[in-house]
Amino acid sequence: MPVPFLGRLHLVEYFTLIGSFIFVGFEALVRVLTLALPPFLVSFFYGASRRLFNRFSSPAQKRAENKNKSTSTSVKNAADFVELCRVWGYEAEEHIVQTKDGYLLGLHRLQWRRGEEGQKVNYGSTSLKKRVVYLHHGLLMNSEVWVCLTDEKRCLAFELVERGFDVWFGNNRGNKYSKKSIHSSPTSLEFWDFSIDEFAFHDIPDSISYILDTTQQESLSYIGFSQGTAQAFASLAIHPKLNNQVNVFIALAPAMSPAGLSNGVVDSLIKASPQVLYLMFGRRSILSSATLWETLLYPPLFSRLIDMGLSFLFNWQTRNISTSQKLAAYPHLYSFTSTKSVVHWFQIIRNKCFQMFDDDVHQPLGVSTSTRYSKVAKYPTRNIRTPVVLVYGGSDSLVDIKAMLKELPPQTVATEIPHYEHLDFLWARDVDAQVFQHVFDALDSFTDAEHTKEEYDRYRVAREESLIGSAFTQGHNHRGSESDASTIAVGADKNGSLVHRHMAREPSEGSPRPRKSETIVLEGESSTSDGSQRPRTPSSPGKLKGTGVRRGGQQSSILSLGGIREGRGIAVGASKAAGGIVTRSGAGSTTTSPKADKTRTN
Repeated sequence: MPVPFLGRLHLVEYFTLIGSFIFVGFEALVRVLTLALPPFLVSFFYGASRRLFNRFSSPAQKRAENKNKSTSTSVKNAADFVELCRVWGYEAEEHIVQTKDGYLLGLHRLQWRRGEEGQKVNYGSTSLKKRVVYLHHGLLMNSEVWVCLTDEKRCLAFELVERGFDVWFGNNRGNKYSKKSIHSSPTSLEFWDFSIDEFAFHDIPDSISYILDTTQQESLSYIGFSQGTAQAFASLAIHPKLNNQVNVFIALAPAMSPAGLSNGVVDSLIKASPQVLYLMFGRRSILSSATLWETLLYPPLFSRLIDMGLSFLFNWQTRNISTSQKLAAYPHLYSFTSTKSVVHWFQIIRNKCFQMFDDDVHQPLGVSTSTRYSKVAKYPTRNIRTPVVLVYGGSDSLVDIKAMLKELPPQTVATEIPHYEHLDFLWARDVDAQVFQHVFDALDSFTDAEHTKEEYDRYRVAREESLIGSAFTQGHNHRGSESDASTIAVGADKNGSLVHRHMAREPSEGSPRPRKSETIVLEGESSTSDGSQRPRTPSSPGKLKGTGVRRGGQQSSILSLGGIREGRGIAVGASKAAGGIVTRSGAGSTTTSPKADKTRTN
């Protein structure tokens, strides 16, 4: 039988692959030994790791550990989603939905502001009516990642609840809250035989259907993180009716077809055959011993180990996440998933294509001819009709925004937070200043499933105002709520809270923006005495529908949609004398929005 990856790897990659086998074998041995350890030995290893950390830690690291220790410890020690919410005074509901293929998925719900407990929400004509928002986690995670923060002001879920939303949280099959099926046991191979395809065909649409039936609503807003965005891309692409049930899709740290990983060992694994990965990790749950390492190691040492792993695999430095936040959140970071779902990602990265799982294993000598007779189906993501809003990190190695925009509908909007990495969208010390307003802009603008032109226009105006408030235009400051020092903190206000600079901007690889000195002239504008054009002053936009807080600015800007048709997203350029919103409908032609038409009639 030929070696599955013969001829696909370089000599150095063979050595790294062998090294990875040794590491995984050692990890499996430790897992077996740990399961056999009596409690007193577990306590011994925990104490030994604590003494080891204290001996080699600097005074600054010890001070960081003790800072905010009370809140961090409460969050870290919370047993589940409900307890995490109670730390901050919120009561959560638990729900179970059965998918069409028999998996039982756990859903969580935050419907009450503090003080509203017990009132009926979205249940009958006399109940409180609230718009519904659905949040979905990433790979190897569960719903706890949304609420395990050390400051409630930095928790997007709590902010949404306080703004009057009915907030729901999904969980993938196989994780902590969804480890049950009516057809098979978690100890069987059958239970773990799922990939992103099953998430897209069953988990997402069935969860959304249950939520809409329970809340008696026609549509909801979807907020995904990492793989939670990939699952939405796939689900919306293959379920046309689902587009009528999702009024807006907000993708934080979006994932579709990553360019690759930074480490040579992992990169070699990606190029290897799926059989090799199954040999290393088995065909059930992947890395299931992660919880045992957490039990054995002193929390700061466990946190350091996670940081080293993230740096090793993805070159993430996690500098935007405070030490206290890591101590609180990292114990809630891992949850179970199938090896097959990770293999699916390896196939996507290797083939540079957001495709369905490839069940056909090609023999090495038949690779060149096999594609002539079979082709793995791509997810038709350009068929998505739901408005898509991308907010991604400029320092995130898993996001290839240029490739992603080419595969999405032309009306997709992308916004970059230049200094952000992947996990920053969940736990960064300034996530409230950097990310939340972009979420609120989209939620306030897209309020139903009609996806009308008026909603798009409303969102473009709101987004334009938010980008004007960025440090890349006029340096507007926003207050951060995390007490630890920030890499972009610009000082403290009179109350002692750190002030963070808002850093959002257009995609760096997107369409070019006009310089400040450039002026885009609308048809019908008057000329000055020297022959130059004088753009008219636009009328102020009307009050936007929704509950979001607008950020004003003294400087107008021009919204250019020229790059939309080419899949580059929307580009906003600043100008001191803006003439309204300009939409380019073709080469050499310019049309104006209703806002600009109104300007000319004044």
